[in-house]
Amino acid sequence: MKICFAYVRVSTVRQGDGVSLEAQKEAIEHFAAQNDIKISKWFEEKETAAKGGRPVFSHMLRLLKARRADGLVIHKIDRSARNFADWARIGDLSDAGIDIHFATESLDFRSRGGRLTADIQAVIAADYIRNLREETRKGIRGRLKQGLFPFNAPIGYLNQGKGKPKTPDPERAPFVREAFQLYATGEYSLLSLTDEMVLRGLRNGGGKPVSRHCIERMLDNPFYHGICLLRDTGEAFQGIHEPLISTALFEQVQLVRSNRTKKKVTKHHHRYRGLFDCAVCGTSMVPELQKAHVYYRCHTKGCPTPLMREDRLEEAIHFELARLTPSSSSIGKLLAGLEEVRKDNHYAQRVSGFDMQIQRVDERHQRLTDALIDELIDKPDYEARKHALMNERSRLQNARSCVLAGDDILDHIEEAIRTAGSLAKTFKHANQQEQRELLRIAFSNLLVADEKLEVEPSEWLSAVSDAVSCTSGDPLRETNRTSVGEIHQLIQKLAYSPDYMQ
Repeated sequence: MKICFAYVRVSTVRQGDGVSLEAQKEAIEHFAAQNDIKISKWFEEKETAAKGGRPVFSHMLRLLKARRADGLVIHKIDRSARNFADWARIGDLSDAGIDIHFATESLDFRSRGGRLTADIQAVIAADYIRNLREETRKGIRGRLKQGLFPFNAPIGYLNQGKGKPKTPDPERAPFVREAFQLYATGEYSLLSLTDEMVLRGLRNGGGKPVSRHCIERMLDNPFYHGICLLRDTGEAFQGIHEPLISTALFEQVQLVRSNRTKKKVTKHHHRYRGLFDCAVCGTSMVPELQKAHVYYRCHTKGCPTPLMREDRLEEAIHFELARLTPSSSSIGKLLAGLEEVRKDNHYAQRVSGFDMQIQRVDERHQRLTDALIDELIDKPDYEARKHALMNERSRLQNARSCVLAGDDILDHIEEAIRTAGSLAKTFKHANQQEQRELLRIAFSNLLVADEKLEVEPSEWLSAVSDAVSCTSGDPLRETNRTSVGEIHQLIQKLAYSPDYMQ
């Protein structure tokens, strides 16, 4: 009597709960009884055979190579392997004198004809997997083109079944927004943000505290601002699900993540840590306590940017804020124009304008696709341009939503105008954390060069300053616009670039 191992397999754990494994065992037992074979050990596995590295299969092969049995009985060829690497390992066993039997297929694996027949069936099994994989990819791409995400919902969203968009998780979605907003400030490392979100109560799908890796993947996922990304190919698709954050916030987070030279955790909580960069080399100005004074200096070797003392830095900040603060009369004119716009309360024209811009983006996308089909551009260039167009479309959609919000956007405009009118005063009486937040929303760049401060106002502040100059008769402008006209301009500018709206 020949002593053999028996191997049974299904592709998933769910299949293992059915009758497939039992049916395979019955067929093998019947085959063994008819061929004078004794099954000394059963090997059962619930893994796909499309990929190599199955642990039970590999362990069984090692035992067979060690001559722990005379042969191997398998239900069918496709139960043993669906890839050429594993099939070659079975062939090596046969070449080494180990008998290979298939319970439902009458072929002699030791004969040339039988081996050829088995090889052909193995090729067919591998081709079946290739075709299945290709059809699956087509289905996934089809869903993505429809704006649906055919994978499991990321943290902060809930699955609603096949053919339906993910919906925000009412319990965890607010925590996800907070995580993006906190990291965008530049005050948190991934580790400290993870600790903060765990303290606030963010949990993963299993109800356990989120890990650093989970937070890192979340911050890198464009799904949260409306883009479905196929990571295998880098292709991006516009989703139809509700975004949790704006495109502007997502891009700010990516900017913070890419700036790995910034020190996000420091022993001393200096007032302006992480806010100022060297104008020469672009690295962060690091605060240091020396002889009762705090100095900010660039740590890049050989950089000519000198030290700048914190009190002098603060004087420069006061000067810039005072310079950018509009007069009370100018603020009054804008607020008066805002009230007129509130009474008007007609947004259809502005919504139509955004619809036209979105349509132009879609037309550019179509021309870009035509260029790819005509081989005028290559695939990597196509994907890069497509991603930029999708980001632009997402911004326009955000802007359109802000305009449709009606009074909500006007409330934001009023807050922006009043904030701009009290920049210097607010900064003077604010605490340390409030001062940092004011600098973050007031400036997009804070650079130190030759003991001087170089600043670039944020888009919202530039928009308010431009509106003030128009209503007050800036001599550099050919014509003056009315305060109502400037409010309409502010609505479009601040809605399109909502850095202040975060």
